[in-house]
This record gives sequence, C-alpha cells and structure tokens, in this order.
Amino acid sequence: MFQNIPQVKLGIIAVSRDCFVISLSQRRRSAVAAACAEKGLSLYEAQTTVENEKDMEKAVAEVRSAGCNALVVFLGNFGPETPETLIAQKFDGPVMYAAAAEGDGDLINGRGDAFCGMLNCSYNLGLRKTKAYIPEYPVGTAEDVAEMILDFVPVARALIGLKNLKIITFGPRPQDFFACNAPIQGLYELGVEIEENSELDLLVSYKAHAGDPRIPEVCADMAAEMGEGRYYPELLPRMAQFELTLLDWAENHKGARKFVAFADKCWPAFPEAFGFEPCYVNSRLAARGIPVACEVDIYGALSEYIGACVSADAVTLLDINNSVPKSLYDSEIAGKYSYQLTDTFMGFHCGNTPSCKLCADRAVKYQLIQHRLLEPKDSEPDFTRGTLEGDIAPGAITFYRLQCDSEGNLRAYIAQGEVLNVATGSFGGIGVFAIPEMGRFYRHVLIQKRYPHHGAVAFGHYGKALFEVFKFLGIQDISYNQPKSLPYPTENPFC
Repeated sequence: MFQNIPQVKLGIIAVSRDCFVISLSQRRRSAVAAACAEKGLSLYEAQTTVENEKDMEKAVAEVRSAGCNALVVFLGNFGPETPETLIAQKFDGPVMYAAAAEGDGDLINGRGDAFCGMLNCSYNLGLRKTKAYIPEYPVGTAEDVAEMILDFVPVARALIGLKNLKIITFGPRPQDFFACNAPIQGLYELGVEIEENSELDLLVSYKAHAGDPRIPEVCADMAAEMGEGRYYPELLPRMAQFELTLLDWAENHKGARKFVAFADKCWPAFPEAFGFEPCYVNSRLAARGIPVACEVDIYGALSEYIGACVSADAVTLLDINNSVPKSLYDSEIAGKYSYQLTDTFMGFHCGNTPSCKLCADRAVKYQLIQHRLLEPKDSEPDFTRGTLEGDIAPGAITFYRLQCDSEGNLRAYIAQGEVLNVATGSFGGIGVFAIPEMGRFYRHVLIQKRYPHHGAVAFGHYGKALFEVFKFLGIQDISYNQPKSLPYPTENPFC
C-alpha cells in the first residue's frame, strides 16, 4: 500500500550580503541546524552560502540532490534580496524565510542587520509574486528559528500533499444535497486534480474483486481491530472486498499524482446494491491517511486530507448535527465545564470516524435512518449494516473546512474546541462538542457565509498550522470563532 501522507525532508540555505562577513551567516546557520538536531528535527544543511545568483543556482541544485522537498532560507545577515528570493522561485517546494537576531556576538563585526534584511526580502518576494511562508515573528536566536521550523513542518507537509493530490469521486451526490455542491474550478486553482466516476463504475469494480485471495487477510484484520462481539462475522467478506476495491482503485487511478482522497456516494442506492453500508470501510481508510468523504463531499475530502497532513493523524468528517438538549446540558455540562449551552452541539455521522478516535465500546452496527427508509418496517437490519458506531473519545479538536462557494470563491473556517466527556445517549459516530462562542460562530460564519453542514475534524488543536496553510493558498476569507469582544460584521450590536 502506498504512503498517502508526504514525508517532509527539510533543507536550510544561508544567505549573506556581500558587504557583510559571510562567516557570520554560516556560523548562525550551523547554530540553527544544531538547535534543530536537539529538538529531534532532521535538517539538511546546504554548504553553499548564497551571495549572488550563481551561488543561488548552486545551492538550489545542492538541496535538490539531497532530496529536499521543503526549504528554509536563513538570513544570517542582511542578505542579498535578489538571489535570496530567486531561491523560492527556482525551488520546487514550500519555502520558509527566517532571520537571525543579534546577541551572539558584538555589534561591530558581529552585527548582521537581518532584522532589516527581512523587510527587503518580503518586498522582493512581492515584486516577484512568489509565495513563501514567513513566521508570525520571523527573527530570532537559533533556538527560536528551530521552533519556527518545527511549526513550518506540518504546513509544508500539507502544501506538498496538495500539490500531489487527486480527489476521486463516485457520484453524483444524493438528491437534496445541494450543500455538497462542488465547483471544481477551486480545485484547479489550488493545484488539486479530480477524477469523477459513476457509482456504477464502483459497483463493476467491486464485483470484479469477488473471490480476491486477499479477502481473508483483510477480514482477520477487521476482526482483530473490532474485537469479538463487535462486528457481524458474515458481513466481513463483503466489507473486505470493498476495501480492496477502493485501495486498488486508488493505486491504479492516482496517475501522475502521488496521493488520493475519495468522495463517495453512500446512499440511498449503495447499501442495497452492494449489500452493506460503506462507513466502517471508509473509517479504516481514513485511519491510514486516505480520507473517504461521505455523500460525494469533494471539499470535505479536500479538508480532511489537509487535516491529515497537518496533524499526521486520522481525521473525520461530521455533520454539525444537533443541539444538545438542555436537560443533558444541565445534568452533565453545567458546573463541570465553563461552556454555555449555545457553545455546545453534537457532531455526528453514520459511522465513518476511525475506531481509534471512538470510545472503547464502539462496534459495527446498522444505520438506523437508512433502515427506516430502505428496509421493511420491523425487519431485522440486513444491507443497512456496516456503520461504525460509538461516542467520540473526549479530547481537543479543531473543526474546520475549506470550501469553494456557489460563486466560485474559496473560503475557509477554523474553530478550536473539544469533545466533552459526556455520553450522548444517541446513535452513529457522535460526540458532544464544545467550541467557545459557537452560537455566534454558527450564526455569523456557518449560516451567514452559507457553509454546508459537513465539517472536518482534526483531533488536537491545529488551528495555527491550518491558518498558515490556508493563508499560503491565498484564501482571502478565513473565519474563526471570534471572542465576544470582537463582533462579526453582521452581528447586531443591539442584541
């Protein structure tokens, strides 16, 4: 199975203006590399220090030969603005710029003026319309710059992933799901490829995998993952066959790209035609860094993949589903957590959240809503089985989405919060979520800006890295859950 999340190999190039002492920049570069090593971060240290355009070409060739796919350009002194910005133009990968603070020598021969040089550097990047990652405060000691580089790694991983991503769909989206509208122009603007297929293409491929000799091994892995009594034994071969179908499709259809994400139709025809619900299989792929978005949600799949790259962990896609009953809030949340009722909601989907992100009692079950809709009343569940259900494990989360709206504009939101340690008493893969000022965010971002009901979830606080990714991608409108002291433009000041 191919690796679906890129591995970042970092390089660092020091630059030096020719009227400054070159050894100062070289010494400071080595100090940054040593600080990175102390933090467990591998960093290729280019031996070519750039003073001019010829040096630039040599340095870029050097880091390319070392296999670097992300780069730090380090201003050990003022730096030469033309060659230092040409590095980002010539290097095929994300580039970060940082500068040395003073204090590691005297202020005569030991002063580098990189604080000033960063200004010229950013100006020249703008003249060239060249994108680069610049930290919030890009000037620091070796230890400070090492921390900046650590922050850069997840951003670089996401940018490398997107550049090499193909989203594969099996659709079209279900009726009355216009919220999953996905203008593909935005994907091309981001450099993401898309392959759109019919649900029938998937069914044909699934049938071709009948009797695949790998099925027993996948069944055994599923049984080991869930544990006895937590799955339907007779359903495993069908689900294993489907898992192999998706994995083989990804391998055979990624084409010129290295990474894939899926956006698949999962109802209403799917369960009856295939004989099960696909949710559990989708969750297993997501656990491997291959998101499978429900209901042909293309930008949901894109958002999940970004989160998987940033967090280097499994993610999920959930409905921003239902309010928390006041009775549950009063008995389980009030007085135990500092959230208002309107800060809380339940995030739900039928069963696509990976088992590693659910509580220990999770199990493969049946889709209650689809059972009501598709199978005879009062019958035992049959083809509506296959969901992975259980409460989502408590912990920090980031709720986010990158979306292309109906006018073709890319926009995004990010909100950090947590899943509370509160039993939902409900079905599906579900949890009680709490986000500070969620009520206002819900009205003035999600509703006001017409976001769909799906949100991606990363398990941890990754807002900082996601914001930098979206900013690098050129997203002009990045919303977040603003504190009460910072009203939204549409918020009524008299309420």
